[in-house]
Amino acid sequence: MGKDSKIAWTDHTFSPWWGCQRVSPGCEHCYAEAFAKRVGQKVWGPTSPRRFFGDKHWAEPLAWNRSAEKDGARLRVFCSSMADVFEARQDLDEPRVRLWQLIADTPALDWQLLTKRPENVLAMVPPAWLEGWPANAWLGTTTEDQKRLEARMAHMRRVPALVRFLSAEPLLEPLNLAEALPDVSWVIVGGESGPGARPCHVDWIRSIVGQCIGGDVPVFVKQLGLKPYVDAGALYEDFSRLLKLRDSKGGNWDEWDEDLRVRQFPAVL
Repeated sequence: MGKDSKIAWTDHTFSPWWGCQRVSPGCEHCYAEAFAKRVGQKVWGPTSPRRFFGDKHWAEPLAWNRSAEKDGARLRVFCSSMADVFEARQDLDEPRVRLWQLIADTPALDWQLLTKRPENVLAMVPPAWLEGWPANAWLGTTTEDQKRLEARMAHMRRVPALVRFLSAEPLLEPLNLAEALPDVSWVIVGGESGPGARPCHVDWIRSIVGQCIGGDVPVFVKQLGLKPYVDAGALYEDFSRLLKLRDSKGGNWDEWDEDLRVRQFPAVL
């Protein structure tokens, strides 16, 4: 977390606060919840307090922005790896307003706002965004299964973000992206990792890659997950087998089939 993130599709991570509550099957093995508990932070669930931070924490993206401007580069910031910016709680209203101003103050940073609550976006962003959405505020939603894809895209289509994206991670079943692709600029896909990880069929990922390429939408394969599996073959058509990968998260693409080695980004606006 913070500067120089290990998440392959971003540069830095910034969480204006820590804490959230589960809303769908993708949350079942939440890495952020597990990490918070491991470091002694009881910030998960509807009644738990959230953890807030001081000025030093909020100044970090300003430093990243200065560095990016000096280098003539753009940097991506995943917000929030330890929370959901659009969780509906009154105690989050003030830091949310501070976040909108921070985004405005860091034009060299592309903020990747990833949420499982796109239904809350229009009511929580500044009214001015609805008339002229800032180019450096990307909006993404997690779509771990077809039900969540269809429900969340219905809300995403109403948001005038210039870059809308999907994160199909953890991918829990095959997805049909036909109706979603015309309305998004980017798709991230990956299997689940960590304790209790659920299996992810490699062909589910392959299908998403193919659909994105066919729809001319950039796609980023993050990882195959801890339990990637493939069909064993015609002689064992009722069975499947797990791939044995050295990388514990299935994130080393040297171990993948060539057609899965795709890591694209949307065009910078």
